[in-house]
Amino acid sequence: MNGHLIPIYRVSGTHREVGLQLGDLGAEQIAGEIAESFAELPAGRTRGEQLALAAEYRAFTEPRLPWLIEEFDGVAEGAGVDPLEFFAASMEEIWYEPHAKQTQGRCSDLVAGRAATADGHLIVGHTNDLRPAAEPLITAIEKTVPGEPVTFQLGGVPWLSVGWNSAGLSLTGNELSPNDERVGISRSHQVLEMLRAGSLDEMVAAAVRPDRASSYNNVLADSDGHVVNVEGSATDQELTGLDESGHLVHTNHYVCDRMVDFEGDPAYAKRSAVRYRRGRELLKAQAPGSITTDGMRKLLADHAGRPDSICRHAEGEPADGKTVFWSIADVTDGRILFGRGNPCEDTPAQEYAFTH
Repeated sequence: MNGHLIPIYRVSGTHREVGLQLGDLGAEQIAGEIAESFAELPAGRTRGEQLALAAEYRAFTEPRLPWLIEEFDGVAEGAGVDPLEFFAASMEEIWYEPHAKQTQGRCSDLVAGRAATADGHLIVGHTNDLRPAAEPLITAIEKTVPGEPVTFQLGGVPWLSVGWNSAGLSLTGNELSPNDERVGISRSHQVLEMLRAGSLDEMVAAAVRPDRASSYNNVLADSDGHVVNVEGSATDQELTGLDESGHLVHTNHYVCDRMVDFEGDPAYAKRSAVRYRRGRELLKAQAPGSITTDGMRKLLADHAGRPDSICRHAEGEPADGKTVFWSIADVTDGRILFGRGNPCEDTPAQEYAFTH
């Protein structure tokens, strides 16, 4: 049972010191990610051309997010890898044919606002779907940098899939396939900047920064019960919130009328819509003021619509992946429950809580 638990790594210091620690902790995973990435170059592109493209993104990023480059160079040194190769592997936009990508990171978010929960707290549920080989690599990282909120994230080392901070902020979301990507701040780096925010307004501002290369769908919330869903592309975005019942659902396709023309993978959008509709049905079926964290885990464990279910198992197309971790955040309390693998598995939830 203990082997199933997600390890929690705690790092602290300046961004360079944090990077050095993360690089040392994740050296094997980081080297493996770089090797795997460069073994699957986009068609017609050489390794040298890939590195030149990464250098263009890095040159754009360095004056805008100098702390990130400082941390990433520390990671590379700690892991004993080339800093440009690590920077290239740390982003997503350059690893597929432009406008011809199928979404790889598939996730579902179910949010219950204060009017929808039993204790009046804000609850955010998330399932994270990746290739099965990623499941044993999932880790939790607590990061403490002087002068910034303490952050807690789930993903790889040092990659962030979802995260929260001591300012009472929650960041989850879903990968999209925008068709207007460009050189800019990678969405993989943008979320790290967002998690440093001290308020929800700051987090939203980071999500809609005009110099971004692309965008995830970002589900943002704070401990006061506010929720902002940022459905973005590189050049546009639509902000929405909880519906009249205090619910929000998002998966891996554009939902807002303003954004549907940015959909770069219409075929997969139809499959994502299966989870989206099911999530809305599940929340709508709950009595007002009844949802709990235990109840949210049951919703995340739903298998309707397999293989395109909220709780995804390794079946169907090999590239579809599976749910490799899940999380449920009581954002009001700053308490996160999480676990490796599928939420339907009979395994205990791990817990992390921010100290107030």
